[in-house]
Amino acid sequence: MKLTNLLTEKQINPDLHARGKRAAMEELCQSLARPGLDADRLMEVLLERERLGSTGIGDGIAIPHGKLPHLDDLLLAFGRSLAGVDFDALDGKPAHLFFLVVAPENSAGVHLKALARISRLLKSHVVRKELMQAKDARAIYEIILAQDEEF
Repeated sequence: MKLTNLLTEKQINPDLHARGKRAAMEELCQSLARPGLDADRLMEVLLERERLGSTGIGDGIAIPHGKLPHLDDLLLAFGRSLAGVDFDALDGKPAHLFFLVVAPENSAGVHLKALARISRLLKSHVVRKELMQAKDARAIYEIILAQDEEF
């Protein structure tokens, strides 16, 4: 599975303005807006998942995710906050890089593969630094594309 098969430049927000967790997720959800996708239900699912434990995994990374019924394909969005967002991360530090993953309700395999792929991508300090320094959505997409080609 390649992330760039799921992610387009339109789904990349290089300048999140949110300061809090909920606002960051709402901004990320905006790039997934489309007919038939209930934004309120999506936020409800994401918030339910956050109540189980923060998806702020540390090292400036958050991967909010959830599952929705009546969804045909996995949806992916990326966001970057230069200022950082308090996302209740495990290391107590703000999150700067975000991947939002929304999967069909009965798709554990695809959902887990996407999360694993994102984790592998963001494990590299060099990649995280490149993503933080990228000038725009196109540059971010190119970084992710280059990494997709390596794996």
